[in-house]
Parts: sequence; C-alpha cells; structure tokens
Amino acid sequence: MKPFTVRLHVYGDLDFFLPSRTPGGRVERHLSEKTSVKDVIESCGIPHPEVDVILVNGKAVDFACAITGDTEIELYPPGIQSSHFKEKRLQATAITEFVADGHLGKLVRDLRLLGIDVAYDSAAEDRQLVEIASTNNRALHTRDRRLLMHAAVKHGYYLRSQNPLEQTIEVLRRFELGSTLSPFSRCLRCNALLEPAEKEKVIGQLEPLTKIYYDEFRRCTGCSQVYWSGSHFTKLQKRLEQIRAKLGS
Repeated sequence: MKPFTVRLHVYGDLDFFLPSRTPGGRVERHLSEKTSVKDVIESCGIPHPEVDVILVNGKAVDFACAITGDTEIELYPPGIQSSHFKEKRLQATAITEFVADGHLGKLVRDLRLLGIDVAYDSAAEDRQLVEIASTNNRALHTRDRRLLMHAAVKHGYYLRSQNPLEQTIEVLRRFELGSTLSPFSRCLRCNALLEPAEKEKVIGQLEPLTKIYYDEFRRCTGCSQVYWSGSHFTKLQKRLEQIRAKLGS
C-alpha cells in the first residue's frame, strides 16, 4: 500500500494526553497499511473511552472505521455541545455504576459516601478490572492509560488529578452525577446499600458508650457493618460539604 498521512486535531481537554510540545492539539502520523481509527487514536496516547465524537474528513464515524489514505481526523471529548454532533456519540453519560483500580481507594470512599455504586478491590489485577467493566457494563476509573485502552473496556475515565477531592469532582462532572447523589446510603466498606436497623437487633455490635448515647442505626445489607451518627459521621459530613462546595464552584 502506498504510504499516506493522517492528521489528528483534538479538542476540549484531549490535548491532556498529548506530549507537552504538541503544537495546537495537532498530531501527524505517517502510515503504510490499513489501520482502524481506534488504533490511530491510541497510538497518539488517547484512550478510546475519552473520545465521544470522531470526524473523519468531516464525517462522523465509530472506532472501527478503517483508514487507508490521507485523512483528517477530528476528536472531541464528552461534554462538547453542538448540533453537529447529534449522531455517532460514542460515550454514554447515563452510567451510574463503576469499577476503580486499586490505587484509587480514597476516590472510592468519596463516591460511596455520595451513594454511588463503585466496585473496588485493592488487590484486583488488570484482567479482573477489565472483566468487571466489560461484563457488568461498569465504567472503569483509572490512572493507567494502557488499561483504559483495552478493547473490552467500553466506558471509562482517566483521572487527571492525583488529589482525591479533585478526582471526585472530575467523576461527578464527567458522568453528570450531580442530580443522582444519595449520601449515606451505601456501605463504605463493601459498596452494598444500607437499611434502617432497630437498636435491639444490632446492640451486640455496639461499644458500651454507643449503646447509651445513640438510638438510630443503619446496617449494611452486604457485610452487616453498623453505622450511626457518631464522631465519624461528623467527619463524613465535612467531607460532603467540601465536595458540594467544590462541585458548585
């Protein structure tokens, strides 16, 4: 096949994935064989779950589109609003179930605090994360770019920040979760939902002073962990206030 040139133009924050010296979000690739758009995109360092709209020579396509000659490719992230992009959206925004890799424990705690369903195992291997994401239609949260590029991962997000609070805000905004939050409804340990529990049914799990000063409890439907409005609850409320303030800013 005759060698050809592919020029990529990235928009929004997709230039985050490009080398710092890349001028104006533009990348040029010289190819000599038929290549899928997905492979071209990811050869530039951009994971496919980060791309919502692809225009090839002005026409919207999906990741399987084959490139065989000189081509202009435009890439747009989720969140770009334009009547031009009503079709061929590649990413879902209505996802409410997630899986996070083992380095994101603090983010997971924040999201569960907000009532968001996040599967998490600090010891999970990459293949397990990919399987959970693909078989359960969960979006994968990670800071491992290569993991997010796995073909079986349909939806996911690469955390830009290393700060847990900033990461939480990123996820809430990317998946438009602000209106779906239900704080203190999910177990921080195992992710299962909480339910009201009568004091006499959990009293065996309580410390002596807790038995005296508290009467309202919730118990995890999964691991049976008991929750009440003690000093830990005050700390969690402060964390919620931080998240809400940051989300609204």
